[in-house]
Amino acid sequence: MDENENIGKTNYEELAREMMDTVGQLWKGKRRRKIDESMQGEKFALKYLLHRHHHALPNEISREMGISTARTAATLNSLERKGYIEREIDKNDRRRILVSLTNRGREHACQYHDAHMAALTEILRELGEDDAREFVRIIGRLGDIFEG
Repeated sequence: MDENENIGKTNYEELAREMMDTVGQLWKGKRRRKIDESMQGEKFALKYLLHRHHHALPNEISREMGISTARTAATLNSLERKGYIEREIDKNDRRRILVSLTNRGREHACQYHDAHMAALTEILRELGEDDAREFVRIIGRLGDIFEG
């Protein structure tokens, strides 16, 4: 292939390398830990239950978190010991356990959610309006691609 044929064509492999390097730098950043924590463990489970507005089944939480049911059970045990959730037997199907937030858990989840939103808002503010809008648009497209 003639070198002139590559002019004007996007080299997606080179962009992929650049993206990997950039994402690697992001993971080394100071703010990564806060964002990473929001996507796992107890905080994720609390956030999931908060946005459900009602109970959930442990296997639903496990599926959303992408972790084993044993690990989910350990997370739920810890949350229950802290008084953030309660588990009860489903009255319609006694084989199922329903998980819901307690008032204390809801309050804790709301505080965490507000702090997380403030951190994300600050990051977007630092990007500036145009880049922030473009970033959110691209994240939305990625969501579509990963689901499709």
